[in-house]
Amino acid sequence: MGSKWRKVKLALGFNMCVYVPPRALDDPSPSLNSADAARFSDAYSHSCVSAADESSGYRPMTPTPSSSGLRLPRNGNKSPKGTCAICLTTVKPGQGHAIFTAECSHSFHFHCITSNVKHGNHICPVCRAKWKEVPFKSPASASSVSQGMSRINQPTFARESDWTTVFRRLPSPPTDTGRLTSSLYHVPEPAIFNDDDALDQQTSVTHNKDALGDHSSIDAMEIRTYPEVSAVPKLTSHENFSVLIHLKAPQSGRKNNDRNNTSSAQNSRAPIDLVTVLDVSGSMAGTKLALLKRAMGFVIQHLGPSDRLSVIAFSSTARRIFPLRRMTDTGRQEALQAVNSLVSNGGTNIAEGLKKGAKVFDERQWKNPVCSIILLSDGQDTYVNNGSNRPHVGTDYQSLVPNSIHRNSGMGLQIPVHAFGFGVDHDATSMHSISEVSGGTFSFIEAEDVIQDAFAQCIGGLLSVVVQELQVEIVCVHPHLQLSSVKAGSYRTSMMANARMASIQVGDLYAEEERDFLVTLNVPSDRSCDDEMSLVMVRGLYRDPITKEMVSLEEINEVKIQRPLVIAAREVVVSIEVDRQRNRLRAAEAISEARIAAERGDLVAAVSILDKCHKALSETVSAQAGDRLCIALSAELKEMQERMANQRVYEQSGRAYVLSGLSSHSWQRATARGDSTDSTSLVQAYQTPSMVDMVTRSQTMLLGTSQPRRTLQAAKSFPHRQRGQ
Repeated sequence: MGSKWRKVKLALGFNMCVYVPPRALDDPSPSLNSADAARFSDAYSHSCVSAADESSGYRPMTPTPSSSGLRLPRNGNKSPKGTCAICLTTVKPGQGHAIFTAECSHSFHFHCITSNVKHGNHICPVCRAKWKEVPFKSPASASSVSQGMSRINQPTFARESDWTTVFRRLPSPPTDTGRLTSSLYHVPEPAIFNDDDALDQQTSVTHNKDALGDHSSIDAMEIRTYPEVSAVPKLTSHENFSVLIHLKAPQSGRKNNDRNNTSSAQNSRAPIDLVTVLDVSGSMAGTKLALLKRAMGFVIQHLGPSDRLSVIAFSSTARRIFPLRRMTDTGRQEALQAVNSLVSNGGTNIAEGLKKGAKVFDERQWKNPVCSIILLSDGQDTYVNNGSNRPHVGTDYQSLVPNSIHRNSGMGLQIPVHAFGFGVDHDATSMHSISEVSGGTFSFIEAEDVIQDAFAQCIGGLLSVVVQELQVEIVCVHPHLQLSSVKAGSYRTSMMANARMASIQVGDLYAEEERDFLVTLNVPSDRSCDDEMSLVMVRGLYRDPITKEMVSLEEINEVKIQRPLVIAAREVVVSIEVDRQRNRLRAAEAISEARIAAERGDLVAAVSILDKCHKALSETVSAQAGDRLCIALSAELKEMQERMANQRVYEQSGRAYVLSGLSSHSWQRATARGDSTDSTSLVQAYQTPSMVDMVTRSQTMLLGTSQPRRTLQAAKSFPHRQRGQ
């Protein structure tokens, strides 16, 4: 009962973008003495809904009683006597809550008013009187007090017990009236989105100088190769001989791990242009929209002054509610106000949302080196498949992605869409297709309270890009050797007609991110060869996103094997590294086949495919050696079998879980999966240190507690490099 009541309170408070600490919901706050109470009499607050009406200009696309679906009281702008207008509970002395009365005579709980203030809200939620003074969080020191409004952007929230009555006079309006929030959102949406903030040229120069001056201290891109066996007899040919190509991106140049030192972090990485395309349809009303706003607040806090953000909101139509703007202190303030202005109503038109998002990139005047779109939706696209949860045969989901950001369009833009399916009612098929077509990932957020961690994992990678436009070439060395196949998942590959050379377009890599590709060869018998044979050479070329220079890997890996006349069977040793990646590819293929069977409605066949793969993995060399990757793959296959138990379970969560798994394996990149409670799940698959760090920040800052919640765990259950096995 307690958890249900907590959700009701969250829905009531959060939909007005009110941050409600746990003690405010469940535990009475300590009462303040009369001296403290007297200090409250001059303060004001406002709800997010009020802020939207006053300053954003963003209006519901269809009429709605309120953003939460709750009907507003009929008695004008006066809340019921003795009721807090924010949490709608009784305001009476002696109830265990501090009470604060504004000079406009409206009363609120103090923890409600301070929660509003933390989000930058400066209008009374009842009469919309503009504030002159506001209550603030108690600072830890006098120096912290002087930071004033900038504390809103600090990454750590305090517990409610740390809030006291600190009032500060609001700053004077900025001299640049063109930057005022009111002027930003009251004007009509421009026809051309060429109003993006100019890049900080001084900062860009500093980036390049710092990078060039410290380039020798940054590790180079790493390439390793592993033949499946170290020797093949001279008189024996070997069809489909496997060679593993392992790539590992260098560490970030970041030397200072102080999470509060934004400038230090910013000067060591490539800045990003990020567009968030957010579903605000009617189904997002209540807690979902509140949690989305909170997650967006986390993203905004962790973008630096050289990063730029734009926000697109879509329901039946789409609108750009925030232009592509640098996340300076002012930019963050305005971005938070724009996000807080969101209200839910209408249908779900994902195509229009993506169209607006692509338009921001197409028409911008300036370009940061890293670009991405984050797409979140909780429902079915009512303009493509008429709201049916079951995919329509022949539905062209790829048409949802504008040509300009289609990775195979040849238009030069590389804008991956990282799609997040929110809840059990979203259209997983379309979201997965959108991410696949654009080169992004698809995450399934089954539990609502995991959304911030899912966003944190995504931006943890995006804010650590160290390699761009990576291309790997494989060239045969031996004159009679030919390539058979290149298994690279969703990455584009090409092979010469004579099968003597192939290439893989890898693209961007995050700091310390790894990729594994299996190349198969046809090794001929050769009586005349020496005792050693060179098979292939592997080389790479990529762009440094900070210096913007092309970097050729100096070390060229040459794969060699021994060619003795005879080899005893006991002397043949299979590479654990190669066997591990074979298992990963085998599992991914089985998942894909099982999904096809499930979409036909044959869940029995789908479960059988997964079960056979599970048994086959258990008999491999790496599994018998206790390889943890095989253990994790087996757990994943079992989880998918359970989510295919019947048609209802598959429709609700099985399809999305399977598709997020396929996305993760095909790109070898971390995705959020399910409710993230299972410690053996592959939610942590392919996580990088930057992602782990950002998820940890999300977990520790939320509600000011380090206690574990239902989150993306930071532990790595998917170890790629296990030497000596």
